[in-house]
Amino acid sequence: MSDHFQPAANPSVVQTQAVRAPGRAHVLVIGNEKGGSGKSTTALHIAVALMGEGARVATLDLDARQGTLSRYLENRAAYAKRKAVELTMPTHATVPASTDEADETVRFEAALEPAMASADFVIVDTPGSDTHLSRLAHTWADTLLTPLNDSFIDLDLLARVDPDTLKIVRPSIYAEAVWKQRQLRAIQGGRPVDWVVMRNRLASLAARNKRDMGSVLEALAKRIGFRIAAGLSERVVYKELFLNGLTLLDLKRGKTGPSLTLSHVAARQEVRDLVAALTLPPPASRAPSAGPATAAATPVRPAAG
Repeated sequence: MSDHFQPAANPSVVQTQAVRAPGRAHVLVIGNEKGGSGKSTTALHIAVALMGEGARVATLDLDARQGTLSRYLENRAAYAKRKAVELTMPTHATVPASTDEADETVRFEAALEPAMASADFVIVDTPGSDTHLSRLAHTWADTLLTPLNDSFIDLDLLARVDPDTLKIVRPSIYAEAVWKQRQLRAIQGGRPVDWVVMRNRLASLAARNKRDMGSVLEALAKRIGFRIAAGLSERVVYKELFLNGLTLLDLKRGKTGPSLTLSHVAARQEVRDLVAALTLPPPASRAPSAGPATAAATPVRPAAG
């Protein structure tokens, strides 16, 4: 990466997200070029949390080949039918990849535009690799959420780290890609992107790796411009819920599924904390009808209980 790579500090939440553009959904892109970071699980849990607050949510799956989010939603619809229960469902679309970038752009915009006009939030699940569709989605992000497994293997996508001193040598490939997409968005006149990196699959016990990761991420956040949020711990329940298309928030609402345990209650709180940390604007139906453009919006927070 060239030495001139010195992105500006992350824009404030008030600057990026206080005002919802009229008739336009807030676009949340979940991106990371490494597979297995929990993007699809995170996407559906956030979607269900927002729908539980009365928001209209649309989801886009840009990894049509693997289709984890699409399969998750298919499982959810099948479970609701099989058990005769009501489960909130987002409006969903997949965008298949092709060998023609112009064709992919047309397909992406054809799926995104109606979603942006009809929903309060559009959640975009991107592939775990560098693709044209993923780069395109990043240019549309109002909020970019990057799930990062709590491992220096995953951190290598964001920065090269000196193994002896744990000092940041230089930002790495994904950080550079995000910077380029931020530049492109600025050139196109878009609002600044609020970039949030969530520490995913955290170990429950304090460990040296966990502390070291925290220190390096804090230093990196100041250097390349992102906020840090706690993500979802490593729990078997997430794997169990996938087959039925359920989330921990569905268990809270009394749906059948795995018996609710204290571990599940703690995990459910992690989901609430993550959504609160995103400081998303309120749904359009709850947005203030008037007021100064610089006033901060009330964040969307999942209800307690």
